[in-house]
Amino acid sequence: MAAVIGNILPRIDAGAAQAAAPDAKPSEPIIVPPRKAVQRVVPAEHKGSVVFENLEKTYVSSAGVVHALQDISLAIEPGTIYGIIGRSGAGKSSLLRTINRLEGPTGGRVLVDGEDIAAFDENALVALRRRVGMIFQHFNLLSAKTVWGNVALPLVVAGVPRPEIEARVAEVLKLVGLKGKERTYPSRLSGGQKQRVGIARALVTRPEILLCDEATSALDPETTLSILQLLKDINRRLGITIVLITHEMSVIREICDQVLVLEQGRIAEIGPVWRIFGKPSHDATKALLQPLSRDMPGDIAARLKPHGETGDATVLELTFTGEGGLEPDLVKIAAALGGEARLLQSTLDRIDGHVHGRLLLSARGVPTNVEQRLALLTHGTRILGYVATDV
Repeated sequence: MAAVIGNILPRIDAGAAQAAAPDAKPSEPIIVPPRKAVQRVVPAEHKGSVVFENLEKTYVSSAGVVHALQDISLAIEPGTIYGIIGRSGAGKSSLLRTINRLEGPTGGRVLVDGEDIAAFDENALVALRRRVGMIFQHFNLLSAKTVWGNVALPLVVAGVPRPEIEARVAEVLKLVGLKGKERTYPSRLSGGQKQRVGIARALVTRPEILLCDEATSALDPETTLSILQLLKDINRRLGITIVLITHEMSVIREICDQVLVLEQGRIAEIGPVWRIFGKPSHDATKALLQPLSRDMPGDIAARLKPHGETGDATVLELTFTGEGGLEPDLVKIAAALGGEARLLQSTLDRIDGHVHGRLLLSARGVPTNVEQRLALLTHGTRILGYVATDV
């Protein structure tokens, strides 16, 4: 089991297990009293915020010292959906797990709700982990418990009264679309339903921050989209800060407001999603975006030649980065090309109101100063070659 669940499981005795069943009638209180959580008053401006200051994390193994994280400084604003992406071994999981102190930093600080969590004692950590929910790639459900029992578990361990547990579990199951599945066991659920149980369990303590550890990588594309839409809806309805790690840029594009690209434990790029997608500057970012890019259509590439002859059509690539709110004005573009242009391919996308991508066009009689004529209409113009007849 993951560490978060592992931290609470040893404290559940027979009485607690009985209380976690939806049809149970506990006759005795939990024998092991719940650990008292420290109640902290969090200023409104800090609630749900995460700040990393010069964070370092090293591991010592038989192979030597491994620098998993180096000089990480950034702020995650309350209520945002923040994506952390990188290739395998980039340090994503290590960074995420410092937020609830499942991993302690070797150097630097992690501030949650404006407080340095390195100073927290055991009781304060219990309170922190109730404010920071976590969902996992492989669900981490208890197979011997029903949906109700899995979701209720954190509240049972915390010693919450039975009526409050009933009300809260019903509330979150409705929120994640699992009303009516209370008595179902995990073995009878689909992958998407299991992940919804995991999300409900993470939300049942009313957290301020939700950590997502590759939460969709074990799901098929259709289910992935539904889970991402659910997370986006939860963020909108509840105002919860969501921090997710992934190796898929499509996940970042679908849900995130801001993105951090990690490479070998260091910050490669950081900023709004639309800007990183529209104008990546680091090789690691470009490599991660490559699966989303599209090559020139094969039939055009086969006919393309480097030099044109009379009557040939010019093939042009027009790029848009999202900067300055610039969007394609097809009428003006056609006029700049001499009045006749054909669209061969478009990879344009819109993120947060910013258009980025490229247009592939062909046109006859393109003026020699075409780059200057299109300078105010695009973020970049490039002549790719020529084709013998217009396509």
